Amino acid sequence: MPNTYASNREELEGIQLTKLRELLAAVRPANAFYETKLGQAGVDADIESIDAFRINCPFTTKPELAADHTTHPPYGSNLTYPLNRYTRVHQTSGTSGTPLSWPDTPDNWQWMIDNWCDIFRAAGVNCDDRIFFAFSFGPFIGFWLAFEAGEKLGALSITGGGLSTISRLQSIFIHNANVLCCTPTYALRLAEVAKTENINLGKSPVRTIVVAGEPGGSIPSTRQQLEEAWPGATIFDHHGMTEVGPVTYQCPNRAGILHVLEQAYLAEIIDPKTTKPIAIGETGELVLTTLGRHGSPLIRYRTGDLVTAAIESQCDCGRLDLALQGGIIGRADDMVVVRGVNIYPSAIEQILRGTGGVAEYRVNIKHNDALVEMNVEVEPETGSDGSLAKRLSKTFQETLALRVPVKLVKPGTLPRFELKAKRWITQ
Repeated sequence: MPNTYASNREELEGIQLTKLRELLAAVRPANAFYETKLGQAGVDADIESIDAFRINCPFTTKPELAADHTTHPPYGSNLTYPLNRYTRVHQTSGTSGTPLSWPDTPDNWQWMIDNWCDIFRAAGVNCDDRIFFAFSFGPFIGFWLAFEAGEKLGALSITGGGLSTISRLQSIFIHNANVLCCTPTYALRLAEVAKTENINLGKSPVRTIVVAGEPGGSIPSTRQQLEEAWPGATIFDHHGMTEVGPVTYQCPNRAGILHVLEQAYLAEIIDPKTTKPIAIGETGELVLTTLGRHGSPLIRYRTGDLVTAAIESQCDCGRLDLALQGGIIGRADDMVVVRGVNIYPSAIEQILRGTGGVAEYRVNIKHNDALVEMNVEVEPETGSDGSLAKRLSKTFQETLALRVPVKLVKPGTLPRFELKAKRWITQ
């Protein structure tokens, strides 16, 4: 069913409460994982309000899910229906632990496709567009949903699965694809190869690049580098997770703002330590309840994603959906403390991309007893002068008040990534 839209917050919360009750009615008592959790808390379909739900319902955590999958392999006990009702299975990326296999029913899958259709509409994508998916189409959920959403919108959906980077570039031109879907890192890799192969992206048909999988699309310096690499293209950010599906879309009026699809998710932002709600303008952990994924739901799921609530009323783009300033700032388990300074990967990327001249980089974190040390390896762009390391060191000092050793490496030394980049190495 298409998503239902509200004209004000009160109406939106009424829709959410109705969907929440439908979810709880489906889950209890059929879902073994949640029957235990919710039964002990006394949470069921008769819940009086969203506030009562938040007060009484326990959180769900990634370690809980991992333990459940270990005890009940391969899919865990978070299944509302018999296994023969499930027709898809995908795998989490494993960035915060062992990958989990996540099954979906046809209804689950269609719910997520509808959410992706909303994301495309916010990006201005419609049936007249040609969408190229520079994605391997492996076990990760990635752009599988986006591909089928493109089909549902009536757009020409072109798969780049199994192709080399140069073949994907050629295919974009051959099919006159005006929309590109990939990670921010891979969009930069495509541009790097285009330069090597003398392919002029200034003549590329691409006008919109929908990025996901990493926070780069909402990092100003990375966004600027993407726009410079793809002249004439607009960057549109989005984020989601295998466990919950597609969650946010970029504000059509303001880059750097992500809206949560609140007709599909009940969202909260909490203090990671106290679990209390945070105030507008503060940074906390995003908590989600999947209102339409009944077959393998997540209820008050602590995503580990750190976000900042920007507004609590209607955005100037006209949308009611919760706005997140700066998109996904980082993950709670990604922060490192180096000589008393709290550092997130997004802050390092902002510095490196903002300085310019960086083709690729790697951050090395070394734990030496109680001391944590950080150094950065940088592969310069072709033509960069020898002052890059000095300029970066100075910027790190000025921005973080921290001395960060920077080492320049030869071109082609550091790995390139198609999916989520793994640039942080911890020893």
